[in-house]
Amino acid sequence: MSLKVKTILVTQPRPEAEKSPYFDLARKFNVKIDFRPFIHVEPISAMDFRKDRVNINEHTAVILTSRNAADNFFRICNEMRITVPETMKYFCISESTAYYLQKFVVFRKRKIFFGKQTILDLMDVIRKHKKEKFLVPCTDIHKQEIFETLETGNIDFTKAVLYKTVGSDLSDLADVNYDILVFFSPSGIASLFKNFPKFKQNNTRIAAFGPTTSQAVLDAGLKLDIQAPVPSAPSMTMALEQYIKKANK
Repeated sequence: MSLKVKTILVTQPRPEAEKSPYFDLARKFNVKIDFRPFIHVEPISAMDFRKDRVNINEHTAVILTSRNAADNFFRICNEMRITVPETMKYFCISESTAYYLQKFVVFRKRKIFFGKQTILDLMDVIRKHKKEKFLVPCTDIHKQEIFETLETGNIDFTKAVLYKTVGSDLSDLADVNYDILVFFSPSGIASLFKNFPKFKQNNTRIAAFGPTTSQAVLDAGLKLDIQAPVPSAPSMTMALEQYIKKANK
């Protein structure tokens, strides 16, 4: 018999929007859901970036896979006093990332393109601009899938590591226990054990989003209780809802 679920810790920042499936879930099942990022990003200095010998001005287009990528691309250009030409084209992983660019550039749709949510969606747009020389700002720990997809499509691109992913200090959580911990990246699992080397799962249920995160849970010797996306639960909140329904009967 499953133990009832009363508390959940989501290892990501609290959603900014008032409407979030997590808030709906908390109300529907009367469970407490807290948010706490287990990882954060830190910028790589212009001095360290120069060591990679990447010339931003040699590129005619930028592929942005997140807001962090956008923030750090424009930060490094500012630090290195690089003027980004108005002719630069931006290819964003999603519409929300594309609109985020308004923070940095005058929003002209003809120069800003976006996919639905994945690199495969974005490839349909990128293929129409194969003559461009693409720059891909990224973190030191990145999804290989993005670069493998670009290579398969014979896209001319350069990887630019502009920020690094590091584990957050979670020492204040030492005496706090949750019924479910929700992870979204292998880095989150690494941060858990960096902060709590003697972590024992006991009755804590582990939820993981994506195959690499799920594998990281198993590689760490933990039991994977909730997995997403799966056909019956394409989102993490749907997977959690299905689990809570059974556990809290």
